[in-house]
Amino acid sequence: MAPSTIVKAEVFRVPPRWVFVRVETSEGIVGWGEGTLEGHTEAIEGAFEDLIERFVGTDADNIQDIWQTAYRGRFYRGGPVLMSALSGLDIALWDIKGKKLGVPVWQLLGGKVRDRVKVYGWIGGDKPDDTHNAALNRKNQGFTAVKMNATSAVAWIDNPSILDDTVARVKGVRSLGIDVGVDFHGRLHKGMAKQLARLLEPQQPLFIEEPLLPTQLEEIADLARAVSTPIALGERLYTRSDFRPYLEKRAIDIAQPDVSHCGGISELHRIAALTETYDVALAPHCPLGPIALAACMQIAISAPNFVIQEMSLNIHYNVSPDPTYSSDLDTYLVNPDVFKVVDGHVAALDGPGIGIEIQEALVREMSAKYVQNHPAWRNPVWRGEDGSLREW
Repeated sequence: MAPSTIVKAEVFRVPPRWVFVRVETSEGIVGWGEGTLEGHTEAIEGAFEDLIERFVGTDADNIQDIWQTAYRGRFYRGGPVLMSALSGLDIALWDIKGKKLGVPVWQLLGGKVRDRVKVYGWIGGDKPDDTHNAALNRKNQGFTAVKMNATSAVAWIDNPSILDDTVARVKGVRSLGIDVGVDFHGRLHKGMAKQLARLLEPQQPLFIEEPLLPTQLEEIADLARAVSTPIALGERLYTRSDFRPYLEKRAIDIAQPDVSHCGGISELHRIAALTETYDVALAPHCPLGPIALAACMQIAISAPNFVIQEMSLNIHYNVSPDPTYSSDLDTYLVNPDVFKVVDGHVAALDGPGIGIEIQEALVREMSAKYVQNHPAWRNPVWRGEDGSLREW
């Protein structure tokens, strides 16, 4: 097989908050990746400049060697910025490999173990509100599961009654006959998180996500032993090594690595295999763009321990105060029907590579306007009544 030399690599910052990567080979094959790191766009762009310098001129077929060199070839490694940049490159290389061979990436990972992928959509926004009607709308769209934030800003120790609304919202969504994951988002500290976890337990949420910040491994393990609700986390873990202590402490039931943060398809595939060893389910984190979702689905289709996939269709992050820069999951796709939700599932992607076609001209047009006229996305910074910082 003739080598596929990388001749060009580009980065596109596009609305609403995504970073797309385009890699082209000497054969004219184009692969697309996504290295979005929400709130740190410029850092990713800078890190990717280093990858361009190092890997233009190398053989795109050697995905493993490129991954290892990108990760191990510099003294400092890992972390959200370097791993997200590597993710964008890695996904694009897998897309190229699949297109070159004329097969979906999941075929290269051992074939499929399922014909369709269970998915969930978001409801409620950053400060959860009107979740019942939003869940009903999701049900009408074909979803059988949703996720919502548990709370808005909460003090280190707060009045326990602040948690009552969360329980009521979860109960209301469950009354519609659909599953709901509850994202604590690392906003609650231990004293409040353990109260809310216990209060939610009778409502049988699908999972509780990031009940504490990922720095609190021992405390998360304690919480996992205290409640029967599955504990999910992983979007802020970036390698197999980061997941290892959580698995060894029996701290999680569902691993949620993000393909745009954890080193792309290569490392997500390895994390899936590692977590299966510990009888931990896989539910990749993905409130991001279509390239990230398509990449996640390659693993979802081929990993035995996969359970459910997050997707960003109509998520609150995709709405901008300036409608010019509101983009959704299907905006940049030639073939948006590939993500159609039917009975809570999306059919396995059968196209070559990662299975989607990108409107390149639109990406270039929107990126040029966005970079020139709009600041990069930033997450809110929340403060309490006393002026002290709160977790977002």
